[in-house]
Amino acid sequence: MNRPMDSNPADQQQRRLGSTDFHCAMRSTSDLLTTSSILLLTVLSLGLVALAPVPELLHVLGIVTSIDEKHIDVKTAKGQVVSVLLTKQVKYKNKHNPKSLDPPAVGDRVIIEASRDEKGKKVTATVVHYSPGSIPPPPR
Repeated sequence: MNRPMDSNPADQQQRRLGSTDFHCAMRSTSDLLTTSSILLLTVLSLGLVALAPVPELLHVLGIVTSIDEKHIDVKTAKGQVVSVLLTKQVKYKNKHNPKSLDPPAVGDRVIIEASRDEKGKKVTATVVHYSPGSIPPPPR
């Protein structure tokens, strides 16, 4: 039942320190490998994102000249008419009525957030911000 104990406290201290140094060395190596792995994965993922095709983002500003379910025509300040495709995912944001989900009408001022396809031919709206041409009086 009685275990022999080292009579020298310095030997006991050295044994404890040696054990601790080994664990610290193992811990720092493990931490270094984890950090290196995270850094490598981050660099690789950023590289993949850079290679992915990104649609060209653009804004169309002007006044609505015509609108239907599939497209909206906007006359810009330079006088040219730009046709933008509308999808079911388009969000409409009325400046004077934030809760409204209705599309703009002819004569409304718009700022359309859109993207151009890879071929550069089609412009598709994602968000249509607009301000009605005639502001209704506030409710009493």
